[in-house]
Amino acid sequence: MIRPLALRRLGFCAALLVASALAIYAHETARASCPRLVYFTGWALLALMLVLTGYNARKKLAFLPLLKSSTWFQIHVYLGLFTGLAFLLHLQWRVPTGWFEISLASLFAGVTFSGIFGWWLSRTMPKRLTTAGGEVPYDRIPIVRRSLREQAESLVLGVIPSAKSTTLADFYAARLADFFAGPANFSAHMVGSRRPLATLLDDFIEVDRFLGASEKETSRKLADLVRQKDALDFHRTGQLLLKGWLFVHIPLTYGLLVFSFVHIVLVYSFSGGAR
Repeated sequence: MIRPLALRRLGFCAALLVASALAIYAHETARASCPRLVYFTGWALLALMLVLTGYNARKKLAFLPLLKSSTWFQIHVYLGLFTGLAFLLHLQWRVPTGWFEISLASLFAGVTFSGIFGWWLSRTMPKRLTTAGGEVPYDRIPIVRRSLREQAESLVLGVIPSAKSTTLADFYAARLADFFAGPANFSAHMVGSRRPLATLLDDFIEVDRFLGASEKETSRKLADLVRQKDALDFHRTGQLLLKGWLFVHIPLTYGLLVFSFVHIVLVYSFSGGAR
């Protein structure tokens, strides 16, 4: 049985495909006989962009009895994809020329791809954060990180008297001090790579050959703290991405609108509104 959410997405996909096919057919049919078609597609494109921009206002008016936020988000995503097609139709499938057209097209591409990236994040990152363990509020991450560092330092210093050796402490200073001191492996966590963690854990295997029984037990506890710190860094990366992509997407969106209005003024100033 298809779940309601999957059924809704299937409906949106079907609507997008049908609307895209009809738009392409109508555009290609009217292209030869309607010299003002580019103006119509331009105004239609601007209207679509304004509707998409209105999604941000809808989020700030959550108290209004409108559609659910999740439904608005789905509309925003699929309408955004359709707007990409509308942009290509407005260009009449040609490559932009001139610095202004290229700048405008670059802004549009930036808005589109940052939006797709944000959609992908919203679909994948919450699940990955849940898999990595209980979510830590972003403002508590520095506190938890400091606690993990203090526990790690207490372990390596506490074992020195009984082991009569500084091997584990030297290993901590050489390989783990920087790791525990602050955020680590942002780029690896961004793409979901566990290679940095695996490398650190491999280093534990190497150093364990030189440790006594009491130090090996401490090494095991230290390795567990490394795993906790790595999971904490992953939570930090995920939450930063979920929050931060909007600081790219929204400014690009308003920049695109400004350029679009300037484009309209230039077109009507130099052409009189007709070809």
